[in-house]
Amino acid sequence: MTHSAPDLESVWSEYRASLLAFLRTKVSNQEDADDLLQEILLKTHKSLASLDKVESLKAWLFQIANNAITDFYRAKGRRNTIHPDDLWHSELDEEDQHVLEGCVGPFIGALPPEMGSLLRKVDLQGVPQKDHADELGISYSTLKSQVQASRRKLRELFEDCCNFSLDHKGNIVGYEVKGDNCKPC
Repeated sequence: MTHSAPDLESVWSEYRASLLAFLRTKVSNQEDADDLLQEILLKTHKSLASLDKVESLKAWLFQIANNAITDFYRAKGRRNTIHPDDLWHSELDEEDQHVLEGCVGPFIGALPPEMGSLLRKVDLQGVPQKDHADELGISYSTLKSQVQASRRKLRELFEDCCNFSLDHKGNIVGYEVKGDNCKPC
């Protein structure tokens, strides 16, 4: 039984953004991440026809990305020592932070009213969950579950619009808008 390798254009359109987000979590300099992405594209182009199992395409691409990162740091290590700050982004740059902060209100407004109200109270106004549960006359564990569900829904709305790069602690260190239907807030 023969298999036909997927074409490079469809592979790249499907995985480019997630590969770039992954690279940005591993390489602190955005230009280096972009260069590595191009290197991965070239390696994918050269080797795509030899891929045995199309089902393992994603794992294969991310293995290429891991190898490219390892090679990058090996080469950099030959030139000079790696400073710990080069391994992770320290924080989201100010401009990106302001853009994302401006998105919180509209995204919370897009939630069902109960969820939006809950997040405004707990996350934006800083009312302790225990106090808010008492105000509503519900158990603390019930409110806690509702807050977690509301936060998950909010995250889904953000992720529908953007690919996020996260550091090892789960902090946002970069983002890329997914499509034309999502505009910066």
